[in-house]
Amino acid sequence: MNSEKLCDLVVEALEEIKGLDIIKLDVRSMTTVTDWMIVASGTSSRHVLALVENVSDKAKAAGHRPSGVEGESGGEWVLLDLQDALVHVMLPKVREFYNLEKLWSITPSGDAAATDG
Repeated sequence: MNSEKLCDLVVEALEEIKGLDIIKLDVRSMTTVTDWMIVASGTSSRHVLALVENVSDKAKAAGHRPSGVEGESGGEWVLLDLQDALVHVMLPKVREFYNLEKLWSITPSGDAAATDG
């Protein structure tokens, strides 16, 4: 599965159980760590965890095993590492504070690189 199809799978899995404000960031020109960052919000810690679990299950079913998950104990910000895509699911207050979209959407020329899912 190429990284763009994986990104689409992640967005669909988030949308399936009502992830909020889903943003895809194409970071291929900014880092070699990953191709995509997908940022989404959940309405509660339980919802955040359910969103990450759904993405993980869908990725596994497609033959793409996650290499790691961080933040499950708190549920305010969970990071799912799918190698070609990093999935950040957060509570809205945490997302607003860290503002990853702004941090990762600025290209060297200053143009925004974000795309809505």
